[in-house]
Amino acid sequence: MKLPEAKAQFIQAWGLLGAQWGVNRTMAQIHALLLIAPDPMSAEEIMEALDISRGNANMNVRELMNWGIVEKVLVPGERKEFFIAEKDIWKAGTAIARERKKRELDPILKVLVQLNKVEGDQKDKHVKAFRETMQNIQKFAHQTDAALNAFIKSEEHWFYSTLLKVIR
Repeated sequence: MKLPEAKAQFIQAWGLLGAQWGVNRTMAQIHALLLIAPDPMSAEEIMEALDISRGNANMNVRELMNWGIVEKVLVPGERKEFFIAEKDIWKAGTAIARERKKRELDPILKVLVQLNKVEGDQKDKHVKAFRETMQNIQKFAHQTDAALNAFIKSEEHWFYSTLLKVIR
């Protein structure tokens, strides 16, 4: 397989993976393109490489910057903005986990706290079933939150050595 074909295949696969994780496909494709780019890329280069509009490129690059996995860089002698992706995949992975936790898990934890305060007679089987379900979901969500926090705060070597200990 030639490099251009391999690059295109990686960008498409990363885009599909992102879509399966609930991330905009184009955003994931831009991230993939910047991950494999040896040099910073301008919005125009991103637009051309992925055949997308300026608005689509700008909106998704800004979102990647908000996630903390892409940053704007200055290229001496150039007036355009250029962008690079975090090349350390461990740092990128923990940044993605942190952002997904903030956007998805944290809001549901707040809702679950409120739902556990549902009023009603303890003897009513519907109230009892609802409370038990909410408590079980809340327990699972808190355990997931703790695991994500440990992953986000961990260092790569610690994480893999701990994982190996668990597997053995």
